[in-house]
Amino acid sequence: MKAILFDGNHNRIVDDLEVRAPAEGEVVVRIHASGLCQSDLSVMSGTIPFPVPVVLGHEGAGVVEEVGPGVSTPRVGEHVVTSTLANCGRCAECGSGRPTMCRRSYGTPDAPFRRRGEKVHNFAALSTFSERIVVRAGQTTVIPDDIPFTSACLVGCAVLTGAGAVFHRARVAPCDRVAVIGVGGVGLNVVQAARLAGAATIVAVDTNEAKRAQALRFGATHFVNPDSGDSVEAVKDLTRDGADHVFDCVGAPATVRRGFEMLSWGGQLILLGVPPADTELSVPAGLLYLDRSLLGCRYGSSRPSADIPRYLELYRSGRLLLDELVTRTYRFDDFHQLVDDARAAQLDRGVLTFLP
Repeated sequence: MKAILFDGNHNRIVDDLEVRAPAEGEVVVRIHASGLCQSDLSVMSGTIPFPVPVVLGHEGAGVVEEVGPGVSTPRVGEHVVTSTLANCGRCAECGSGRPTMCRRSYGTPDAPFRRRGEKVHNFAALSTFSERIVVRAGQTTVIPDDIPFTSACLVGCAVLTGAGAVFHRARVAPCDRVAVIGVGGVGLNVVQAARLAGAATIVAVDTNEAKRAQALRFGATHFVNPDSGDSVEAVKDLTRDGADHVFDCVGAPATVRRGFEMLSWGGQLILLGVPPADTELSVPAGLLYLDRSLLGCRYGSSRPSADIPRYLELYRSGRLLLDELVTRTYRFDDFHQLVDDARAAQLDRGVLTFLP
């Protein structure tokens, strides 16, 4: 089968990858569409260390082709969105509705693929840059057949991460003031989730002026370009003394500091961008005394089995924008162009398609 194989230096399109049969509790999904996420690019650049060879990709949607023993749902032929969250479903965190805190779901790469006798790792418990993948049944959520795969796949990461951070981690309330640093695929979902939550002011902050129209389309009330002036003062002015919630979708030390300075008294900064693990962040200590806080956030603190159907209902009602997130779709053989366009910041989300 076809896949994109990353060897630590280059991505290669191969057609001889093999995936093992599903074990108990697992299913095989034929991937029809997959988004390219910043985390994939971070592995390619070395920002996120990962064993190789590996098949990247973790924003997928497709059709169930085979189920292993003990699987009652999903069924063969059903359309599904995949989730990276391979949580155990049995620990205290899973039982209390906090699957992102399941310790068994973190830092345990598998190698379900083989190529010419050599094992090949999966990424984020998925590897959606492959025609077929084997995953736990709980990593799939059945979706209506009429939802396009190219839009549905983005729910698996960009939407769960961005919207989940608003609803579950920050718990944005009506009339709150919000700032979003970086309005790519995740940032735009923060923006539209803040709109759905009833935020009164939503300031999108990005150095790419081309992002302005899209940010406003998704629900931003204002757009600030840091290259045009002091972004901290601009946000404070627009939010009247600071934001209640700042979402940093970049994760650089400089953006973390500026984001913290944008906060009102009692405000919180939610870090969604992923810097290298050894990056040190610093903020003026005096800002902490006024009940400001910095929060990490894994995968939007999401509950995929509950959140994915909710987001798709919002999509079907016209309140959550998904089709508009897809800047361009790419055929499988055009993967390298997709990567180049993403690195050039030309895409909100580019989507790889596996169909002819």
